[in-house]
Amino acid sequence: MSNILHRSIHAGLPVAVGGCGIELIDSDGKTYIDASGGAAVSCLGHGHPEVVAALHTQLDKIAYAHTGFFTTEVAERLANRLVADAPQGIDRVYLVSGGSEAIEAALKMARQYFVEKGESQRRHIIARRQSYHGNTLGALAAGGNEWRRAQFRPLLIETHHISPCYSYRGRLTGESEYEYGQRVANELEAKILELGPDEVIAFVAETVVGATAGAVPPVVGYFKLVREICDRYGVLLMLDEVMCGMGRTGTLHAFEQEGIVPDIMTIAKGLGGGYQPIGAVLLGNHIYDAFASGSGFFQHGHTYMGHPMAAAAALSVQDVIREQALLDNVAKMGDLLDRRLRERFDNNHHVGEIRGRGLFRGIEIVAERSDKSPFDPALKLNAVVKREAMARGLMVYPMGGTIDGSRGDHVLLAPPFIINADQVDAIVDRLGDALDAAIAATMGQNSMHY
Repeated sequence: MSNILHRSIHAGLPVAVGGCGIELIDSDGKTYIDASGGAAVSCLGHGHPEVVAALHTQLDKIAYAHTGFFTTEVAERLANRLVADAPQGIDRVYLVSGGSEAIEAALKMARQYFVEKGESQRRHIIARRQSYHGNTLGALAAGGNEWRRAQFRPLLIETHHISPCYSYRGRLTGESEYEYGQRVANELEAKILELGPDEVIAFVAETVVGATAGAVPPVVGYFKLVREICDRYGVLLMLDEVMCGMGRTGTLHAFEQEGIVPDIMTIAKGLGGGYQPIGAVLLGNHIYDAFASGSGFFQHGHTYMGHPMAAAAALSVQDVIREQALLDNVAKMGDLLDRRLRERFDNNHHVGEIRGRGLFRGIEIVAERSDKSPFDPALKLNAVVKREAMARGLMVYPMGGTIDGSRGDHVLLAPPFIINADQVDAIVDRLGDALDAAIAATMGQNSMHY
């Protein structure tokens, strides 16, 4: 009997006792291919010797120093690396312990920026439906994941949401992808005008949508128009790359493929690869200058921010990615994964869309491809897929509520950057068998769709 309050109280979980490369090992000796990186975290897989050695070295130096009293060499080196690798205009780094903390800090940073500038009337945050920005209350309020928000709604700050850029579900008949992207981007301008142009703080968006909808990339031109609209009204553009960033889509930052630069961005998961809890906010110099020339401080903080062990892990992870040219492998293996998924599922009328970028791929599961109808949410198909995949030694990230927070199912794939072609084949083969078994089991429970 466990004394831990687990995520799912009645689920019996295997005990992880080890990991090597892209596999995890449980206490019975069974191995599992980690095809989701946990939650798009383990970008270097498990037990990477260089990262483990870096942690030992740092532990011998210093494990912790409170940032109210000290900075540390390793934290400074990590910040220097992140700024050096960021596009021009991103000049400062704020180190925290994870993605939700990064979003909370970024929201407060955006608000304080306008206070420092004498625009304290700005109070509105705009985000998108079917987005996820974290589970703390501020992050949950900004996000548009209705299932996660529902029971906590009375505790959430007021935020505003517009349509996602979700072409598979949102594009009209006869509408090109470009026209669709322009239409939903223009919802941002309409919402800004509705709320008052001088009262909006920021627009928050995942560059490539992760857990809530399953690796949904923006259409061409969407974010360029979003950037123009934000500039037009002096609204900050805040991009959440906690899940899709740090190389996951084939470039270090996912927004590089959109030809824009945000004012603020958040990173986490792939930053430290799971070897230590870490996240960060990267910010433009104009925001830093407002603080420096104003109050002289950012009114925020956490006990473990800038933690030396976390910084050492992240710096080592980023060193390995650079030295081993792993972003090239992300692009190459991402293309192969996409091709193999299409070979396996293109003729499956329960797979509505295969999408994503790099090693960040999603499969949307439907009851019938011809009309995109979803399975009955009561069947919890996503949970059955997870169970069948685990039985076959495969970790994937299925979720429900893909369409609107209630209806729809998808599977998210985010394997480690070190993956090879044979391992891609193994992932697709096991996933195909798991999905076939899950759908067969689900149809056995309820045949109303057929």
